[in-house]
Amino acid sequence: MAHVELSLSEVFAPTPRTPTEPGCDNVGQWSAMVSHAEEPCLLIDADTRVVAISSAGCDLLCLGAPEDVVGLPLLEGGLRLLDFTAARGELTEQETDKIPPLLALHSGRLARGLLRVQPAGEDAPDATVDAISTPVLTDGSVAGSLTFFSEI
Repeated sequence: MAHVELSLSEVFAPTPRTPTEPGCDNVGQWSAMVSHAEEPCLLIDADTRVVAISSAGCDLLCLGAPEDVVGLPLLEGGLRLLDFTAARGELTEQETDKIPPLLALHSGRLARGLLRVQPAGEDAPDATVDAISTPVLTDGSVAGSLTFFSEI
């Protein structure tokens, strides 16, 4: 018969840092990880500005290079979203507020949904992606959102 022993130890608590130190907030900590990720992912701040995006994320969302997008508002950085009708019209402002990165930011909850992305070339086919977003908290309040994408 097997014998199992369990023991409890003290919980490790990180040392507190002041808010001005680099990387002390979750958005700053996630930024480097997203920038170097091989998966398509995106990090925006509370003002909807792109803080970091992976190269794979830029490719999937038809945004060009990461350095062209970082610092711009998400919807002004070249992201063109279409509805799922046969007419393929651009999303209205009311509809764009419901895309997962923005919904997670505004609701403070997980969000998931499909996006239809239009590439720069008119002849290029649209891309449909599944987006899963989570709010990023700093000191208990929403400071941004982190989104992972998957092509469908």
